[in-house]
Amino acid sequence: MSPTRTADGAAPGRVGDVRRRNLALLLDRIDPQGQATRAQLAAETGLTKASVSSLVADLLESGLLTEAGVTRDGERGRPGVGLVLNPLRGAIGAEINVDYLAVGVLDLGGTLQFQETVERHNRGSSPGDVLAALGVLVHRAADAARQAGIVLLGGGLAVPGLVDPDRNVVVTAPNLGWSAVDLSAELAALLPAAPFGVTLSNEANSAALAELWYGHGVSFRDYLYVSGEVGVGGGLVIGSELFTGPAGHAGEIGHVVVHPEGPRCTCGGHGCLEKFAGQQAIFSAAGIGDDSTALRMSHLLRALDAGKPRALAAVEQAGHYLGVAVASAARLMNISAVVLGGHFAALEEWIEPALRRSLANFAPGLVPDGSIAFSGLRQTAALTGAAGSCLRGVLARPYELIS
Repeated sequence: MSPTRTADGAAPGRVGDVRRRNLALLLDRIDPQGQATRAQLAAETGLTKASVSSLVADLLESGLLTEAGVTRDGERGRPGVGLVLNPLRGAIGAEINVDYLAVGVLDLGGTLQFQETVERHNRGSSPGDVLAALGVLVHRAADAARQAGIVLLGGGLAVPGLVDPDRNVVVTAPNLGWSAVDLSAELAALLPAAPFGVTLSNEANSAALAELWYGHGVSFRDYLYVSGEVGVGGGLVIGSELFTGPAGHAGEIGHVVVHPEGPRCTCGGHGCLEKFAGQQAIFSAAGIGDDSTALRMSHLLRALDAGKPRALAAVEQAGHYLGVAVASAARLMNISAVVLGGHFAALEEWIEPALRRSLANFAPGLVPDGSIAFSGLRQTAALTGAAGSCLRGVLARPYELIS
């Protein structure tokens, strides 16, 4: 006869398993932006004070927690020593996009301590060349972390394409020209000393998670995140969890067909949202030339400020087709909020009215006015989400840092 098991499926005699779960349980009860005392943790978890003290000692030794002064446990309680997630532990977030590379250092409290973005034309470049250039930035970020006293526990890399994170494979990234690219060796080389390594993720999904943890996730439990870059990506958050679908590729709103007779897309189809609302589509429709992306965006914003008809019409068209795609996605997934990032956030003043008119036309009342938001994370969203995912993994498996 099999042994009796606890509610979570573990055999009761597995003391090590119970302790590992309780270590993660304590960390889950500490607000990244706040602090707690041992007595508060005991009350919230139902663990004995002696157990909490023992677990906290391990977490302090691991470096995940640090003590932060004295706090009072209630009006009549004795002062207790505050415990916070250690800001001197962090992870590197990195992003490869079509026309830039970006890196950042995120600490356990959710603060981006260092960030750097450099323009680079990555379309058509070999993965090896791109990862070599990214490695230079990662090493600079690691040096900055070291100078600040931050110990790096791991990292995350976000790319604009479909990925298999379990195998570290970019399945397809049409805007980069990559297909079936195994990045295992390159990821291992980025932070060889970090105990949790470097994980691979989709750019829009990482940005959606950053929004959940550090942005509009405070207000919305269910939303579609739409990322505007050279392409258009999307991430679905349902019940405050990222929904990626059976194969992990849900949310690809950039390749929703919004105009069946529209131009051919890099995905091979016709009339995708990306061909009307991606950066290149907007620049082209606005008559903005072939400078760098940053200069083209600057030219576009100046033209919009000046009320130039062609620029206004280009953004109006992008907002219209964005509304078509969002309306379809909202009906299909039964969600009532949308968060827009990337260039959509930069164009908020001009694209929002067109988006609202489109939604009112195609899905009246489905996405209320108060449920349309623009990300404040801007270009740091994807790298922040990639680093944040790594740190969430660390907090879920703290025992890997405890000898």
